[in-house]
Amino acid sequence: MTQDLQLNDQLIIGERSFSSRLMVGTGKYKDMQETGAAIRASGAEIVTVALRRTNIGQNPDQPNLLDVVSPDEYCILPNTAFCYTAEEAVRTCRLARELLNGHDLVKLEVLGDDKTLYPNVTETLAAAETLINDGFKVMVYTSDDPLICKRLEEMGCVAVMPLGAPIGSGLGLQNLNNIRLILENANVPIIVDAGVGTPSDAAVAMELGCEGVLMNSAIAHARSPVLMAQAMRKAVECGREGYLAGRMPKKMYASASSPIDGTIS
Repeated sequence: MTQDLQLNDQLIIGERSFSSRLMVGTGKYKDMQETGAAIRASGAEIVTVALRRTNIGQNPDQPNLLDVVSPDEYCILPNTAFCYTAEEAVRTCRLARELLNGHDLVKLEVLGDDKTLYPNVTETLAAAETLINDGFKVMVYTSDDPLICKRLEEMGCVAVMPLGAPIGSGLGLQNLNNIRLILENANVPIIVDAGVGTPSDAAVAMELGCEGVLMNSAIAHARSPVLMAQAMRKAVECGREGYLAGRMPKKMYASASSPIDGTIS
């Protein structure tokens, strides 16, 4: 039974399935070589690309990320990072679809300000509606508000991605209760996006029942990004297995590990 759970445990997003539940970004590394090495070590199959900051062919005279992260090997997830309006985000996704030959799976992210990088929920809702009506499969970054997450699911987003903490903060999951509430009512994958700093943060997200974790800074800003990528891969796998196994109930008092019936008193 346990082996079957592990072998058949696929992440389903839209009509696609993935073996890895760790998704990684491509920014902030020292060079393309380190980017490629860390992504390979992570075991990730879905790799996000911030189109407004990364060249995937729109600038022919600059190094192309796709030479290191090939679409033949990875699912490239165009990301609207650094978009601050619904209009900017929609335009960015449409450009990505042209550059990637009709690719329709995108990560929607509409930010509110430069200081917190907190999501602008109003603009996010507007962009999501437009993109879904335009045939995109939308994985959406949003606040950890259970009502907003449910609304985005009901609109037709294929995955909802509440933040664990502000982007790049490394603070870990700051509101476990909200994540639990989101998970209770979800019928699409819930993926923690932003705020992870350590492998234990990733494991906690997975133990709660999240379908996956997306991160960039936690790996790219580590002293050894490749080693951290390996650690994050193991943490996500470990947390998922722990969730599937089902933890023991919590108790207020001690309980002997060995039976005490029939022992000599």
